Amino acid sequence: YSGGLHGPIRPILMQHWENKRDEDVQIHSYLPKGVSYYGMMRKSKYCICPSGYEVASPRMVEALYMGCVPVLIKEGYVIPFSDVLNWNKFAVIIPVRDIPNLKKILMGISQRQYLRLQMRGVKMRRHFEINNPPKRYDVFHMILHSIWLRRLNIRLRDD
Repeated sequence: YSGGLHGPIRPILMQHWENKRDEDVQIHSYLPKGVSYYGMMRKSKYCICPSGYEVASPRMVEALYMGCVPVLIKEGYVIPFSDVLNWNKFAVIIPVRDIPNLKKILMGISQRQYLRLQMRGVKMRRHFEINNPPKRYDVFHMILHSIWLRRLNIRLRDD
């Protein structure tokens, strides 16, 4: 992970993992010189996606496209399209309180389970693609579907 310190979660992540000199967990506030952001993601098994002030981070989709398993560190927000997509099938979701155990949690995932998560993530890419014209199950249709589901769940008051 490399990114800014906006939001309440990222400073906690940095406090526990930045500059730890651990080859397995690379956490940087600034990308080291000569290191490509996407190159680093492509080489990674897991891509850390801590929430910031926004509801979601583009890192989640970048991780899927780079072939690594997104590791969502979040608290108090709904994951995009979670009313349709089961993120537990293709991502690792970690509560903020478990940041100190990040390495232990990820190392505890078997190679077989990791490959399952990664392969499912590759299949999920199509739900985040922008096509012109829109194609079935792309992000345009996912957004429309989410809006439709929310519309069905809203109760209107009779005044």
